[in-house]
Amino acid sequence: MARTTSRSSGPEAARNRTPQPLPRRRRTFGDFVKALLAFVALAVLVVGVPAALALSMGWPLPHGMPSVETFQQDITVDTFLNVLTVVVWLAWAQFTACVLVEVKAAVSGVGLPAHVPGAGPSQALARQLVAAVLLLGATAASFAPGISQLGQQLEDHHRPAVAASAQATPGGLFGQERQQTADTAAAVAHQAEQAAPQAGTGDEGATKFYRIQPPEGRHHDSLWEISQRHLDDGRRYKEIYALNKDRVQPDGSKLSEASLIRPGWIMEMPADAHGGELVETPDDSPKAAEGTTRGVPRVSEELSKQITDYARTGGQERGQDHRDAAAGQRGDHDTSRFTLPAQKPAPAAEHAGTPSASAGESGDGGGFGLPEALLGAPLLAAGLLGALGRRRRNTLWQSAMGAVGGRRDMESPPPTGSAADVQDALLVGADPEGVTRLDRSLRGLAAALAAESRALPTVYAAWLSNGDLHLQLAQPAGRPPAPWQLGQDQTFWMLSRADAEAYEEVDTAAPFPGLVSLGTLDDSRLLLNLEAVPGIVSLSGTREDRHAVFSSVAAELATNGWSDRMTITLVGFGEELGALAPSRLRHLDDIEALLETMEAETRQRRGALGTAGHDSVLTGRTGPAQHTRWAPHLVLLAEEPNAGEAVRLAELAADAGRLGIGYLVGTESGELPGASWEMEITEDGRLLAPLLGLELQAQTLPREQHDAVVRLFVEAGPGGTGGPDDPDGPHTPAGAGSPPFLVDVSEQGRPAVYARLVGSYEIIGLDTPDGERSVLMHEALALLLLHREGVHPRVLSSALWPRGVTDDVREAILDRLRGWLGTDPDGAPRLRSDRSGRLLLAKTVVSDLDVLRSLYYEATRGRGAGNRAVRGRLLTDALGLVRGPLLADRPEGRYGWLSHEIVDAQLPLLVADIGLALSEFHLEKDRASKAIEALDRAMSTSPHDERLWNELLRATHTAGDPAKLRVLAADLVERSGARGLPPRTEALLDELFPEWRTRPSAAG
Repeated sequence: MARTTSRSSGPEAARNRTPQPLPRRRRTFGDFVKALLAFVALAVLVVGVPAALALSMGWPLPHGMPSVETFQQDITVDTFLNVLTVVVWLAWAQFTACVLVEVKAAVSGVGLPAHVPGAGPSQALARQLVAAVLLLGATAASFAPGISQLGQQLEDHHRPAVAASAQATPGGLFGQERQQTADTAAAVAHQAEQAAPQAGTGDEGATKFYRIQPPEGRHHDSLWEISQRHLDDGRRYKEIYALNKDRVQPDGSKLSEASLIRPGWIMEMPADAHGGELVETPDDSPKAAEGTTRGVPRVSEELSKQITDYARTGGQERGQDHRDAAAGQRGDHDTSRFTLPAQKPAPAAEHAGTPSASAGESGDGGGFGLPEALLGAPLLAAGLLGALGRRRRNTLWQSAMGAVGGRRDMESPPPTGSAADVQDALLVGADPEGVTRLDRSLRGLAAALAAESRALPTVYAAWLSNGDLHLQLAQPAGRPPAPWQLGQDQTFWMLSRADAEAYEEVDTAAPFPGLVSLGTLDDSRLLLNLEAVPGIVSLSGTREDRHAVFSSVAAELATNGWSDRMTITLVGFGEELGALAPSRLRHLDDIEALLETMEAETRQRRGALGTAGHDSVLTGRTGPAQHTRWAPHLVLLAEEPNAGEAVRLAELAADAGRLGIGYLVGTESGELPGASWEMEITEDGRLLAPLLGLELQAQTLPREQHDAVVRLFVEAGPGGTGGPDDPDGPHTPAGAGSPPFLVDVSEQGRPAVYARLVGSYEIIGLDTPDGERSVLMHEALALLLLHREGVHPRVLSSALWPRGVTDDVREAILDRLRGWLGTDPDGAPRLRSDRSGRLLLAKTVVSDLDVLRSLYYEATRGRGAGNRAVRGRLLTDALGLVRGPLLADRPEGRYGWLSHEIVDAQLPLLVADIGLALSEFHLEKDRASKAIEALDRAMSTSPHDERLWNELLRATHTAGDPAKLRVLAADLVERSGARGLPPRTEALLDELFPEWRTRPSAAG
């Protein structure tokens, strides 16, 4: 009959057990030599160095108070040697302090050794030597059985205790469940059957225990490594976990997360465990009463009491668990559960809803033709929208600085087809205010904790619920700093939306950059902290569904606004996603390349943490090097690894949590060795993790939207063309073609409605509308004028009401706008809808920006290209339209959508292009003063354009006015500040005004 891990079912039996050590593995001669050499080295460093200094150098300091004459004497060789001796004494004192700290930690057996300030390398050396010396007792025991008790005492109590991680073990983490999985039950039963033949080799009723200790040369131990050493298979770590979960450890906490353990904890082992470092508790027997088991002495009273108390927790309460497991009842692999935070009702607002409601729901048919996946992903959409704007601006400036002769081509046309739909979805779905609140809230929390000299807590997840932020901690971390509050229990820290909006920018590192949206549950959005997961997160489902989740995670991590630096490694998918963030995203071809890369990085990060004296990246991020180190590295592996690769990944991931490394791995079967958290994406878009208590509506980026997003970014770059699998064919490269809208600039082309946008906003041809909606109608018209290609109604409503609006309010403002604009003489409405539903203005409604673009196009590529007089007149007229920045007098709190527009970067460059062209026109006829006047006019709108400054230098030099050239050079130097002048401007000054470097102004 199969014998399970023997244990009496009642607490009385547990109290009668006396822990005894199992026969230990005999040490080798090499172990003895290593320990002996370490002892000699410690003796030399701790005793020999001071003895040598005392005998050879004597007392290096003066025997009395030095006088003034002492400091005036010449420095002799003796003085130098005395100073050097003092330095050596100080170094010896620091090293001795490190040795004492490490010995104390080793004797205690539990906890992280105290950090000696400024002694990173010294303390690391002391730790290695002390660990080796403490093994000397155990080594001697294998050669001299008569002192085996000393060896056991040292092994059990005097090994250095290095904490696994600042993340610690999440005692009481989330909701705890008592069930066991069918897989664990089967594994325990199978292990018991294999242990039965060996039952006769030990005492009946014996239960084996292991006390967690850090292995030699490592900073932690893990269930995987323990299982590998004592069960010959690391994958059996779940059996150890199943035997010990939820049981109170000597330090009062519980094992509730596989692979997260602390030195000093007691682990009950399966019956077939073997090898040294194991202790067993036999049932009452004469041998036990005599204090020996098979001739091996008992362990120390302290450890005996700890194991006896721990064994008591496995009595009646866990006896039922074992009976359930034997019966094959199904439970969970993991006791961690994500708990939905307590929610409060959403605040009422007139005609408005929450951003998510605006983005994801509509009374007129869902997404109104826009991709729902992006409409319901406000943080992802905000990140993509911000990154897209930055890419377009960079491309604009690159085209300006690299233009031949200082002149650029025209701007690229707006996106079309699926790319246009995706861009509209980004504009509608994005919640940039939410991203800003989240970023400032997290950084503010980190700054407040640093001010209180408190470490960052380990955060497993964040919930965004009706504007409030809830952080779900791995374990209780005390009361949070104000204005944060405790949530529904000790593992929740909560910040209300009102308090979050009061936060301002702080100069601190992003504390939790690995947070990424997974989906929604009711009105709450879950962000998982990938870098804090204690091991691998596996994702099962069809290949297409998995890739949709992976694409969403990669895109949000690459563009999110709550991180500083980050590395995201993609394997098996997403090479084209590099266009989103080339500095963050990298792609590897296969799993073997990934394993080689991560093995090297894991070693490097372990060494860096040890050298810096940090236990985890969380403590490192609050230190003095917070902005330059400890950035997370997140690995997204879309394809399932084979068995060997999975084992290597699990070994790497066992220590990943404290190193700031996270792993998300795809699997077909749903079973991945070493996976701590298992998730599944279903065909209907739900993300399931029953063992974590999750059932979310998943956030995904399906293939069609994935390709359209990539196409947007590719086209936004220099020389951009269509993205991967572009269904709409080739596209016009950036910088080519004509403006999106040309107007008739002749007298016959006078428009019916003319709006001035460059400078103060003014409308000619329409009466000012009455009522409170006048401001909204002016703003709506400005948006339509800046997008002659058309504006989606959802984009218009989200621009006017960023927090959402009901359909009837939106339709009412559109009706008023149509009535205000009226119709042309032929009866055609001046505001209509195209086939896709986008709102278009008639050609009779024109802005000065349309005229500005058309005049410049006609001057340089139209009629003015072959007629100098026409070119001069058109350029002069164009520059005359410039009255200041775009919408200079817009009311405060309105026109927030302009932050997503590229036009605010296009306008200064366009004005600079016109000024340069007009300056060139005048200099052809040696009219330097006219050229300077044109450049000055252009610089009023584009004051930072390097091309204008360089051309102004040339025009001033041509005018032959050294005084003005000197003043201009001084102004340039002052403007450049500490950054210095651009290389091209500096070279031009050297050519036109060589003495600028020797002038006092240059020194300033």
